[in-house]
Amino acid sequence: MLKNTALALLAGLFLTTAAVAAEADVETLPSGVRVEHLQRGDGARPGASSTVLVHYQGTLDNGKVFDSSIARNQPIAFPLNGVIPCWTQGLQRMRVGGKAKLTCPSRTAYGEAGAGSSVPPNATLTFEVQLLKVD
Repeated sequence: MLKNTALALLAGLFLTTAAVAAEADVETLPSGVRVEHLQRGDGARPGASSTVLVHYQGTLDNGKVFDSSIARNQPIAFPLNGVIPCWTQGLQRMRVGGKAKLTCPSRTAYGEAGAGSSVPPNATLTFEVQLLKVD
């Protein structure tokens, strides 16, 4: 009986530890931006005004892809202080070589205005981003 109890406790501890380890690769920033690290990079970390080179794919809540540098096979470079707040904040949590999934509440993306016909107003967006270079 004691052996079974000890085994049950160890199994529970193992499962709890595994769940905590999985959550360790997810950060929720004060703005509500969620950064899920899919692969940790070991290169430079960008600052708020750094210029970065990334590959990305953006999707709506329904899973529809609205933009993708991957589909175009052409990474894009831009200054972090010239894009939506979600990207400015989320990419600063990454390092070159890393891949992350950014979940962007609408207030950190395109808000009430949306973006043309591809992003409706008040849309929560998800981006899978690979950070290739920081200048």
